[in-house]
Amino acid sequence: MNKQLANVLKFLLFIGVGFGILFLLYRSQQAAYLLQCQEDGIPADQCSLLDKLAADFRSVNAWWLLMTLIAFCVSNLSRALRWNMMLRVFGSKPSLSNAFLTINLGYFANLGFPRLGEILRSATMARYEKISLERVVGTVVVERIVDVIMILCATALALFLGRETIMDWVLETVDLSKFASLTWVLGVVAVITLLFLFLAWHQRQRILATTVGQKIINILKGFGEGIQTALQVKTPALFAVHTLNIWVMYFLMTVFTFYAFAPTADLPYVAALVTFVSGGWGIVIPSPGGMGTYHLLTGEALQLYGVSALNAFSWANISFFSISVGCNVLIGGLALLILPIINRGGEVAGAKVVGEEPGPHNKKPRANI
Repeated sequence: MNKQLANVLKFLLFIGVGFGILFLLYRSQQAAYLLQCQEDGIPADQCSLLDKLAADFRSVNAWWLLMTLIAFCVSNLSRALRWNMMLRVFGSKPSLSNAFLTINLGYFANLGFPRLGEILRSATMARYEKISLERVVGTVVVERIVDVIMILCATALALFLGRETIMDWVLETVDLSKFASLTWVLGVVAVITLLFLFLAWHQRQRILATTVGQKIINILKGFGEGIQTALQVKTPALFAVHTLNIWVMYFLMTVFTFYAFAPTADLPYVAALVTFVSGGWGIVIPSPGGMGTYHLLTGEALQLYGVSALNAFSWANISFFSISVGCNVLIGGLALLILPIINRGGEVAGAKVVGEEPGPHNKKPRANI
């Protein structure tokens, strides 16, 4: 019960953070909208930000939103193919449909609880394909490591190409003197972390001798085997091609939503790149699908390129609900329905899980999903 309560409280915390940021953004934009209406001589009772958002959504070019959905599916297809390349290292032959659908199921789950999707898709794939869960999770860890590398590369490219605009903004708004105190705080945190790691290493024999320690060793072995798969795939070049394609599709999703909304349709590609990177970091921050944080960071990025705060807020909502909600809910919801159907009867009694030694736990039939 305590664990369930903790999970509920975490869920409410993340939801609250997302909605809280979104509410503060909405309130500030509503106040700005009222001021603009006063300057234009429009009565306050005829000046509703919700009405503006509704009008902006109605003005969107549906064709470009469809292209966004297609790019989303193509990126997930490459992710599924790349994932299967790693899973085949274990001697398994995972189906493309299971990989594709579980990935979308994971994105769907992340809308409710941040990072739940990685656990859910790993468990679902391990169950349907009969692969050790630790190994599957290890491959997902590889994916996340690669994703971090890619977003860092995209960030570096955005900073380079948009350096003049970004530097002008930094000089105008950032107090560089505050970085001294921030550096001191980070230094203290680093020292405490290193001290903790040193003590843990010094007591490693005692820790590893416990039941919990042995469990940690087994999990780390599974993770290690999963991580090694990135170096053992048969075609590393194809692995790299799929990785690049995933992130190109992500970028095109931002470009297509730019085209869909008139105030952003004529912006240069560098603006799309800076906005894409800002939104990427907004999604990394733990909130449901990037709710609130995505709006905040993409809104700031768009304003660098002359988009008004109100139109930036509208674009952020259009993009968020089209990609994070529309694509994830639509495809993820279908995955939730289709996966049990295409895997019906797939878990036969006594089937051996790849990566596990034969034992009493494998002799019992597994219930069908």
